[in-house]
Amino acid sequence: MNRIRKSGGFKASIFVIVVALILYVAVYMPTPYIIYLPGSADEIKPMVTVKVGDKEENGVFMMTTVSATYANVFLLGTSLFNRNAQIDKKEDRLRGKSEAEYSAEQVWFMSDSQSSAMEAAYEKAGIKYSIVPEHIFVFGLSQDPKPQGDIMPGDTILGVDGTATPDNTILSAQLKGRKPGDTVEMQLERGGETISREVQLVEVTDNKTGEKRPGLGVMIGTVQKVKPEDPDKQITFTSTQVGGPSAGLMFTLEIYNQLTSGDLTKGHRIAGTGTITKDGTVGPIGGVIHKIVAADRKDAEIFFVPKDNYKEAEAKAKQIDTKMKLVPVSNVDDALAYLKTLSVKS
Repeated sequence: MNRIRKSGGFKASIFVIVVALILYVAVYMPTPYIIYLPGSADEIKPMVTVKVGDKEENGVFMMTTVSATYANVFLLGTSLFNRNAQIDKKEDRLRGKSEAEYSAEQVWFMSDSQSSAMEAAYEKAGIKYSIVPEHIFVFGLSQDPKPQGDIMPGDTILGVDGTATPDNTILSAQLKGRKPGDTVEMQLERGGETISREVQLVEVTDNKTGEKRPGLGVMIGTVQKVKPEDPDKQITFTSTQVGGPSAGLMFTLEIYNQLTSGDLTKGHRIAGTGTITKDGTVGPIGGVIHKIVAADRKDAEIFFVPKDNYKEAEAKAKQIDTKMKLVPVSNVDDALAYLKTLSVKS
């Protein structure tokens, strides 16, 4: 009997170990894949405000997003049965960047997109404005040469040796006359805190002239404030967890709606995607098939899609049998022209 009990206990132990291994492999073991799925379709009005603007909006403008999840074995298996899931390799997403660099780059793209949307809306509304540099944002680290010191993707560069550096030109002037190997004290903002860190300069190549000069070994961009001559037309964005440049068109439409009288939505639910430039040009984006699904789930009636993404978007719209009207656009004028044709929805 003792032998039987021992045998039963051994089998039970083996069973527990096997289950634990299966659970680990299915849930916890990392894979080199990422799963893209439809994200959200979010109302833009709560995200952006013109100080003294026309807030009438009986419909909504919505920006659309893509959900991205690093896949375990279980998710990979279930995704095979989901027609809206797209499986891709992590390396294709990161393109040699670290996770921190990718995240910082997306934050930078969103900030740049918001600035471009403000410029495009002001240009279209005939409102005079100026560009005021605010600070420098670090969105990547050079691999050759590597930075020498505690400076990270996502840092905001406030100054060098106590002197403010609101843009790249002033930063370059601060480093002029120094040489690689010199140490400077950087004033940075990281995680909402202002810190000071010593950084050793490295030799970098100037992108414009091709000449060698001392630098930080990081990839940077200037965050700009778009300032209207009329302070009542100042635009403020709320913080968002969404990154990337693809909400530019929809930001522009919402801002323009608040800058001008009347309601461009005319009571309709309007979603869309597309990058934007100062002159109103709408550029292509990634993940349009997922954004079509996200908008459909939020009962969007109209979807503005960059002209270069239209065929892909149309195929997905047919697959899910959506009632949304897809409108291809090359610039913001195309979108505004279509909105003028809409009747007011009661």
